[in-house]
Amino acid sequence: QAQPHSSHENFPQHLILHAMAPKEVEEDASSGSEGGFGICYVREKIIKDLREKVTGGKDLTREDVDKLTDGDGGADIDPAEMMVPVDLADLGDEIEDMDALFEKLGPKGVAEAFIKAQDNFEANKGKMEPDLVPKPMTAGEWKALADQEDMEDMEEEDLEGEEEEDEDLDEEEEADEEPPAKKTKKA
Repeated sequence: QAQPHSSHENFPQHLILHAMAPKEVEEDASSGSEGGFGICYVREKIIKDLREKVTGGKDLTREDVDKLTDGDGGADIDPAEMMVPVDLADLGDEIEDMDALFEKLGPKGVAEAFIKAQDNFEANKGKMEPDLVPKPMTAGEWKALADQEDMEDMEEEDLEGEEEEDEDLDEEEEADEEPPAKKTKKA
């Protein structure tokens, strides 16, 4: 059986971070008075491991930090493994370019940013609507949610494309339907 196309399977790792909370959470959070939340999910056991290494003063590599989201689109993650929400709002647009972020902060700095993001989420989840607070989920649930959002995004793009085509057709039909010029009769 063919797998549905998942657009994040071939994307660079930093885009996978945007397999976020359900849209209702993002929309509600983005309208928050504190400038919104930047919720994404990371692997619980990896963030715990990074926290221990940082507090223990151990060296970190980029590979250690990349495991947070697993750059293969979740292919290597056990579906039963837990994913936890973090709030990356403090990183703003910097999260869009992980290479630049690693260059700027180094592996330890990026790990510390994710640890702070987890702490921020825990500190700020009380500011969210109780029904919309992102909950930990299994990697299988996370992947299904990401695939569902990818499908919805593709459907929205398809609909937008169809609307543009319809507008083009309407304009062509209007041009074709112009009434012929009236002839004036001379008496």
